[in-house]
Amino acid sequence: MNHTSLKIKFKERKLYFAENNAIRIHRAISWLESAYDVKENDDLAFISLWISFNACYAVQMPKDEMLSEKENFRKFLKKLIKLDSEKRFYNLLWNQFSGPVRLLINNQYVFKPFWDFQRGEIKDWKKQFDQSVEESMKHLSAQKVVDLLEVVLDRLYTLRNQLVHGGATYKSEVNRSQVIDGKNILSMLVPLIIEIMMDNEYEDWGEIYYPVV
Repeated sequence: MNHTSLKIKFKERKLYFAENNAIRIHRAISWLESAYDVKENDDLAFISLWISFNACYAVQMPKDEMLSEKENFRKFLKKLIKLDSEKRFYNLLWNQFSGPVRLLINNQYVFKPFWDFQRGEIKDWKKQFDQSVEESMKHLSAQKVVDLLEVVLDRLYTLRNQLVHGGATYKSEVNRSQVIDGKNILSMLVPLIIEIMMDNEYEDWGEIYYPVV
C-alpha cells in the first residue's frame, strides 16, 4: 500500500484505535507522504522514510528499562513478524528486494565498525564485516526474517546517522548507491510496517515518545 491508500484506510478505521496508536500511525503516514513528495530527491526521501519508521517503533520507557536502539529494533521486529500471518516481510525480502538487500549487506560504507576503524576506535573492521556478511547470507538461505531484517536496519541506521549528523554531502555521488538502495528498501518496508500495525489496532505498541500536549 502507498501513503494514499494507507491514509484512506486509517480514516476509515481511526475510531477503533487507542489514542496512542492513532497518533503513532498518523505521524508515520504523514512522513511517508513527505517521502513521496520528495521521491526524486534520494537524500530527503530516505530521511523522511526513516522518520516514518521511527514514528512506528519509538516508545517512551522508564529510565531503568531503557533499551538500546538495536534492542528496540529487535523487540519491535519480532512483534511485527509474529503478526505477519501472510508472510509479507518474507516475500518482500526474498522475492522483491533480495538484490538490493544483498548489495546493502555487502556495502562496507554502511557497516558501523568500518567507520569506528577510520576514527581509530578499533584495530580492525574487515574480519567483523566478513563475518557479518557470512551470517547475513545464512539468514537469507535459512529464511530467518527477524535476523535478516535486523541486519538490514542496522546498516540503514548507520546510513541514517551519516546523513542526519552531517556526515555526508547533500546529493553526493560518493554515497549514492547506499542512499538509493536504502530509500528503495524503506519505501517498501515502511508502508508494510504501518499496514500491519493498522491491521492489529488492539495491540499495545507502547507509549509514544512525544505525546500531543
